[in-house]
Amino acid sequence: MSRARGWRRLAALHARIEDRIERAMQATHDLSVNEYCVLHLLSEQEMEGRHYRMQAIAEAIVLSQSATTRLVNRLEDRDLVKRYLCPDDRRGIYADITETGIAVHAAAAPTHDEALEAALIEASAEPEYADLVKSLDELN
Repeated sequence: MSRARGWRRLAALHARIEDRIERAMQATHDLSVNEYCVLHLLSEQEMEGRHYRMQAIAEAIVLSQSATTRLVNRLEDRDLVKRYLCPDDRRGIYADITETGIAVHAAAAPTHDEALEAALIEASAEPEYADLVKSLDELN
């Protein structure tokens, strides 16, 4: 199989899984997949006592800096995230999850994980995607 064909299969599987998670998160928690990903990323940092720069968030969730800013603006408007200037470098901006954000993330995590698991089980039953799902399982 050519790499291009494998890439298209992987991209199609990703789109299917993301769509499944998106519908579940919107219906249950009024969150997009990317909003949830930011909350998840920041909640992990919160547990480690560290902060995330906006640029690092953009890189981690694979969005442009302007798209990340709009995304964090929406989360900030809902009091799920707060931003502040980096004390060491006034050009840098940190984002932290708020207590409300921690609660929303905790409530949304089971929905995310259930939708992901359901999408992977469904995909593993299809010959076109079974090997990709198996590869993902082997990464764990």
